[in-house]
Amino acid sequence: MVSSSRAVHRCDILGVGAFSDMPDGLFRSYLSPAYIAAQAQVATWMTEAGLQTHVDAVGNLIGRYAGAADGPPLIIGSHLDSVRDAGRYDGPLGIVLGIECVAELHRQGRLMPFPIEIYAFGDEEGSRFPVAMVTSRAVAGTLGAIDAEMMDAAGVTLEEAMAAYRKAIGAESGGGLHLEQARHGPALAYVEAHIEQGPVLESHGLAVGTVTGIAAQKRFSLTVTGQAGHAGTNSMALRRDPLAAAATMMVAAEELACAAGENHVATVGTLSVSPGAPNVVPGSVTFSLDVRAASDAACAILAEAIIDRFQSVAASRHVEIAHTLLHDLPASPCAAELIELMDGAIAAEGGKPMQLMSGAGHDAMILSSLCPTAMLFIRCRGGVSHNPSESVTSADTEIAQRVLLRFIENLGELHSA
Repeated sequence: MVSSSRAVHRCDILGVGAFSDMPDGLFRSYLSPAYIAAQAQVATWMTEAGLQTHVDAVGNLIGRYAGAADGPPLIIGSHLDSVRDAGRYDGPLGIVLGIECVAELHRQGRLMPFPIEIYAFGDEEGSRFPVAMVTSRAVAGTLGAIDAEMMDAAGVTLEEAMAAYRKAIGAESGGGLHLEQARHGPALAYVEAHIEQGPVLESHGLAVGTVTGIAAQKRFSLTVTGQAGHAGTNSMALRRDPLAAAATMMVAAEELACAAGENHVATVGTLSVSPGAPNVVPGSVTFSLDVRAASDAACAILAEAIIDRFQSVAASRHVEIAHTLLHDLPASPCAAELIELMDGAIAAEGGKPMQLMSGAGHDAMILSSLCPTAMLFIRCRGGVSHNPSESVTSADTEIAQRVLLRFIENLGELHSA
């Protein structure tokens, strides 16, 4: 088998230089120059592994390995984009491990009873535009209407970014987004290998684990509006300070999530203050709220409780609050038969099967509307992710690669009859 240390090395290659939009760290945003460079490099690795490559209407890179028979493919995927100041393995590791598995099949001259497609999805993180998972939702056919005029932080619209991307890769533009053209036909299954982004596997001394499902999540944008004024002349008792109100709201969100128990989380990750001067009481504050829980009902209950508390805080502080639901992703259970197949692959490779839920969102939760899904988690040091300190070992990725290949082979045996 091809050494999986190469998989780690390839992720490290993608973490620096032309593959990042920032000079002193990793940030690879959807459709950016760094994204284009990374796609070109991954396409080269795909071609070397025996895959035929192309780019779809939303900018996903796809490699296809023919099967002994044509028909619905097994899709292996993860994402190529990153958060700002990211680690190197969140997303790309799953893509590279898929490539390495196909490379081994190609080396042996073996074909599965079905084609294999490897997807390098472009927009899982939502780190450039105000929505996430655009590219996997387009593939699954669940994207719906999308605002082509939505802007990134630099004022570039999605339509402008797509036009520039198509020009850069030498693709026909044709005008417009045409995102519906990325929709996939029937698929046999989808499997995604991904770092755990949590400490459970490490705490149990295990290299890999089987994911049973992905938590439900709701994401909001909230704007608190008060009255801007001079910092020196506005009486504390008479102020309508939206930032002080927002701070109280954030603490309340934390308290409510903690009280809700295990598998409930609430996070405020962005904050914008206007006018943003040190000697001016703010006039408005916009912040994000991310709520997750194991079930749709639990997520909805927690989100409603937090929004209700925010409204109470706003009323008591004489400010106004408005909220917009940016996305509402249901809990996504993995397919029972694929969970069993993954557990079996782990056991066959000498591991101890362990099942765990994912609190993080993944492209797998979107692809579940297209076909049965499975996920393999890989231990990461300290459970740290979305951070430059993100770390995996070659030994763990070797185990993951063997398990993933065994999973593919076992799925092939099921469909060879």
